[in-house]
Amino acid sequence: MEIPEIGVTELAELHSEDVVLIDVREPDEYAEARVPGAVLIPLDTIPERISELPGEHLYMICALGGRSLKAAEYLTARGWACTNVAGGTNGWVEAGYSYDSGPPVD
Repeated sequence: MEIPEIGVTELAELHSEDVVLIDVREPDEYAEARVPGAVLIPLDTIPERISELPGEHLYMICALGGRSLKAAEYLTARGWACTNVAGGTNGWVEAGYSYDSGPPVD
């Protein structure tokens, strides 16, 4: 199964309230730095939280792109349209884009 992939530059161009960005990292990683608007759903909780996923097209992000690719494959097999963000949050920060930090807000 081929999962579409974009880089952080493409994400920055798309970034708006219309893009549903799911961050599959752990809460401590998310608190350190995250793309503004990213929703935290750690990879190991996706199966139990699948009903919480908004929208029909999800952009998946992690630190570098590996965990988000696994999440995208899992969700695509269950009917979601997913795009993986290559380079992940680390790439976003390294590229100089603004980011949020602090604990997750429910």
